[in-house]
Amino acid sequence: MAQKKRRKKSAAARSPKPLTYRDAGVDIDAGDALVDEIAALVKPTMRPEVVGGVGGFGALVRIPKKYRVPVLVSGTDGVGTKLKLAIDSKRYDGLGVDLVAMCVNDILVSGAEPLFFLDYYATGKLDHKVAAAVIRGIADGCRQAGCALVGGETAEMPGLYGKGDFDLAGFAVGVVEDGAVIDGKAIVPGDALIALPSSGPHSNGYALIRKVLSRSRANVSRRLAAFGGRSLAELLLEPTRIYVKPVLAMLERIRVKGMAHITGGGVTENLPRVFPRDCAARVDLRSWERPAVFDWLAREGRIEDAEMRRTFNCGVGFVLVVAGADADRALAELRRLGERPWILGEVVRGPQNVEYA
Repeated sequence: MAQKKRRKKSAAARSPKPLTYRDAGVDIDAGDALVDEIAALVKPTMRPEVVGGVGGFGALVRIPKKYRVPVLVSGTDGVGTKLKLAIDSKRYDGLGVDLVAMCVNDILVSGAEPLFFLDYYATGKLDHKVAAAVIRGIADGCRQAGCALVGGETAEMPGLYGKGDFDLAGFAVGVVEDGAVIDGKAIVPGDALIALPSSGPHSNGYALIRKVLSRSRANVSRRLAAFGGRSLAELLLEPTRIYVKPVLAMLERIRVKGMAHITGGGVTENLPRVFPRDCAARVDLRSWERPAVFDWLAREGRIEDAEMRRTFNCGVGFVLVVAGADADRALAELRRLGERPWILGEVVRGPQNVEYA
């Protein structure tokens, strides 16, 4: 008797259970729960110009009425591989501040007041606890900068990120009066360079930092007397300073000709960006004491001084350029505002570079 030909069952027949988005690795309910928590964090950051709240498809923000001819200034950035050190150390609280700082400090260079901020958080599988810690930091950074956290995106993308990994991006928009834009065009030889201290490496140079940590096999959790009883992890993950409020307050009292946010490339690469073509900086290396964490990195990584200065901020987080005659008043005003400024050097005639003395 002829045997009947067996037919293979389809994949759907072998697995009768209907598939859901959660089966594919995306938990919509977890995302919704995070949005509910974010709403409470966002509320204290609101400005009167914000129209509506979190949850819409787009954020609506009015221009503050005090600006007659407003110019919008935008900036975007991330935290870089500092994320990897934070993930490995399971320390997430400062990352959100880092994210805000890297964006708002950049737009501050033009004299802009930050208005609002949006974030993008991407991961393979959403960890509610980690995401909430990061977003709490973002809200904290927005409060420090005086800008509203008006929205963002949390993207769960299974298969694209390793277990526990995530990435961050931030977007800031600020406003400055058309006639008050600070662009460096008025800088001339004889102007003074005023430095504001960093809180550590901020969010730059971490590919090299992680290389040094790997080579030295250092215990990042060990507290050391050389670091004032703090650990390497604490120093390296210290959040980036946000300079917005003291600098904007100073701009109301002192004429500032140019500013530089000292990020990747250090003073060497960032300061000339705000100079006219015929101006250079003469920086006095004796004018400040390099923080111990940078000395440790230089020693353990055998990093030469020139490489340190073009990779890290080495303790200089932000630089303002004022007329030489205004330097003392500028220093006094910054100290009154709670800052610890110092004269970093002066502007000289030269080919748009930095000379170290």
